[in-house]
Amino acid sequence: MAGVSDPALRLLCKEMGAGLVVSELTSIHAIVAKEKQLQAENKKISEFIEFSEKERPLSVQLFGSDLEALAKAAKIVEPFFDIIDYNMGCPAPHITQQMAGGALLQNIDLTQKIFKTLVSSVKKPVTLKMRAGVNDQYLFKDIANVAQKEGIKMITLHARTVRQGYSGKSDWTLIKELKEMANIPIVGNGDVTSPELAKAMIDETGCDYVMVGRGAMGNPFLFRQINDYLKSGSYQEYSAKHRLEMFLKYADFAINYNIKFSNIRQQAMRFTKGIMHAAKLRPQIMLAKTVDDLKSIIVEASY
Repeated sequence: MAGVSDPALRLLCKEMGAGLVVSELTSIHAIVAKEKQLQAENKKISEFIEFSEKERPLSVQLFGSDLEALAKAAKIVEPFFDIIDYNMGCPAPHITQQMAGGALLQNIDLTQKIFKTLVSSVKKPVTLKMRAGVNDQYLFKDIANVAQKEGIKMITLHARTVRQGYSGKSDWTLIKELKEMANIPIVGNGDVTSPELAKAMIDETGCDYVMVGRGAMGNPFLFRQINDYLKSGSYQEYSAKHRLEMFLKYADFAINYNIKFSNIRQQAMRFTKGIMHAAKLRPQIMLAKTVDDLKSIIVEASY
């Protein structure tokens, strides 16, 4: 969710009922390097990994496999976040080529050292986000066993392999298998794009929680809908006008953070996806130069 789960969007998701929000995945090397620069300027790491107190409980997601840098980065971020999440799920080549993200699933020895380093370096809970395996060989059970032994407090399983990326369909039976063998909370992840699918995942797998990623892009209403559906069996539908209004709120939040304008513009594209006249809006959005330009386009589209 790099470039997507920025602090402005996380705030919206939190307001809509998300129980826990997670930062964009962040390089341990970038944290260590940035900390040195910020210290010289008498600033804190929260100037680099931005967040709002309103997001709490808040998890920071780290990636990288250098043990010394990992320990340093974990200690740097610990005072600012409630949970430290370790990423072993990202399928992006620029991450896996660093022996990070999903690539680590094939290296159990290094993985064990990573878990041990993280857990021993901080007092905050350490959690894990992983995929089922790198290719057709599923390795998640082996990793889960190591994780539990080393003190990892919760595991999120995206039920696809690294090779699959985001193609095909996530195999929820793997989440069920993990839940049945684990003695720590298990979070199911993959293809939850509606309240009905969230309930189906819980019913079919027995997972303790559901993680929503891409399903919330341009649609933070999904969290409220899921919560309502799980409680009462019904939920409110949100119109295109609601979505446009929600983007305006996002834009107002975004100006308080150092979010790249190109990312804000992409958020506008996501919030307008599928609405009437979206094809006409997209060229206007792409030509926008400022947040005010984007807001004007969206306000006009609301009428």
